[in-house]
Amino acid sequence: MENFSRRTFLKSASFAAAGTLLIPNLLSCSPNNKLNIAIIGVGGRGEDNWQKLFSDENGDTKKKKDGQIRKILRENVVALCDVDEKRAAYGFEVFPKAKKYKDFRVMFDEMANQIDAVIISTPDHSHFAATMIAMQLGKHVYVEKPLAHNIWQLRTMKKAAQHYRIVSQMGNQGHTTNGIRKIREWYDAGVLGQVKEVHAWFGPYDFKPGGYWTKPDSFPPSAQPVPAGLDWDLWLGQAAERPFNSAYCPKSWRGFYDFGNGLLGDWSCHTLDAPFWALNLGMPHTVEATVPNPVPDHSFIPDESVIAYQFGTRGDKAPVNLYWHEGGSKPEIRPEWGVDKLPGSGMVMIGEKKTLITGGRPNEPRLMVPEEEWQEFLKNPPAQTFKRIGEELPQQEWIDCIKNNTLPGSNFEYAADLSEMALIGVLAQKFAAKIEYDAANMKVTNRPDINGFIRVPARKGWSYGENMWK
Repeated sequence: MENFSRRTFLKSASFAAAGTLLIPNLLSCSPNNKLNIAIIGVGGRGEDNWQKLFSDENGDTKKKKDGQIRKILRENVVALCDVDEKRAAYGFEVFPKAKKYKDFRVMFDEMANQIDAVIISTPDHSHFAATMIAMQLGKHVYVEKPLAHNIWQLRTMKKAAQHYRIVSQMGNQGHTTNGIRKIREWYDAGVLGQVKEVHAWFGPYDFKPGGYWTKPDSFPPSAQPVPAGLDWDLWLGQAAERPFNSAYCPKSWRGFYDFGNGLLGDWSCHTLDAPFWALNLGMPHTVEATVPNPVPDHSFIPDESVIAYQFGTRGDKAPVNLYWHEGGSKPEIRPEWGVDKLPGSGMVMIGEKKTLITGGRPNEPRLMVPEEEWQEFLKNPPAQTFKRIGEELPQQEWIDCIKNNTLPGSNFEYAADLSEMALIGVLAQKFAAKIEYDAANMKVTNRPDINGFIRVPARKGWSYGENMWK
């Protein structure tokens, strides 16, 4: 199939869930209207993403007793890339005709003319290189959240998406839900009044075997043999060389700041998505982390923390104090909320008129009012002003936008800003610091030692994106 993204001009814009961007007028699809998709990161989150390419919306491709997968594939999967043969084995079996790779650089070298779009579901530290190569080749990209590993990468990816005129999407499922649209509509209609305070929380951590994290016995972790089928050098990608340890992968890389962005980087793209969008928060000017027991070498997430963000005025919107609690901390319950306890994870937007609460994702918001008042509100809610997409289907929204010449709501213009807000908090958490942030110049003004982590140099042979700043 001819490359979708090489048309010469721009045509239309998204429905503006996060602003307006122009994207390329696309060439006609093949007769069966299917995209040729490459998947980088086949196991884990990658499996969840490629399952959404099947006709059954729940993506269940588990085999029947006769060994056949009885699902209709909506798009063509032409290439699979994963550094871990064991983790990728099921996907390799599902797509026997797709070409298999361990190194996405080789995949792009060999198959660039056969690929229209790419789904990238690797650990945070390897999002950037794969995404930049894809965009430079004019491929549309879907990238797991958070969008990148550091702030310089985020800014560069946003520039590149505009420059190469591709359809981009970050995979934060909640941004496609009806729930987040209701929150924005309720706020815009004045139901909450001015919102000056937001709290979000997640935890406590589960460090038990089989839990969310595996904490190493020492820092740095001791050397262990590399498992069969894993290319450890390719897994490291841009990150500095070090011996393998099972605490790094496949599961707990997110807890190491060299590879991931902890719970804040992971879940804030869900839990803080609604207030970030509805309140048009932009970048904070100050972020301060309270960390009772930080890891001495700052390499791993602390057991618990509270990160306090301060946002300035935005037009007629009041300044906002936003608090992220993790590891067991929660906001103090206020009498007017009318609840005895808060869910395990969630978010509250505290308005001068009403307070709104969600779970860890914005799917099911409700006002914290007596039940009778809540039911009356539901009978006559504010008007719908934002197009409905479909519950937790960012993969399908992205594909539809490629074919319809529009942009998804969590395109890189929006997603990079949401992720940057999270990652400046991650830096405060990492160093248990107070950070004064000059977003316009991408600098920490009060702690110049932290600026070295705004952009972390890539390992030799893994540098990309320099041309975006010339």
